[in-house]
Amino acid sequence: MFLSRIYYAIAYLVVLILEIIKATIDMAGRIFKGDQYDPIVIDIDTELKRPISQTILANSITLTPGTLSVDLDSESQVIKVAVIAPRDVKDIIPFEPYIKGMLE
Repeated sequence: MFLSRIYYAIAYLVVLILEIIKATIDMAGRIFKGDQYDPIVIDIDTELKRPISQTILANSITLTPGTLSVDLDSESQVIKVAVIAPRDVKDIIPFEPYIKGMLE
């Protein structure tokens, strides 16, 4: 049990760093190309039940360039996220399974 949590923690950090790098390159490309932005606010349902897990997910979203966690409703398990350009929910929270494995 403990070793699997360590595995998920390491995997989470690796995925988070890769997603930050990928989002940084994407945002730099948008800036240099002069692409139009279509900022929207979306609600993301999460399967994480513990408030600490939800908070780590919300902070991870905010660390990724082009996204910002606006609100977290722990009771209904919803995170309100502002994104600079519309994208799939799985692209916004690819690290959710790792947080779940690490803390839940």
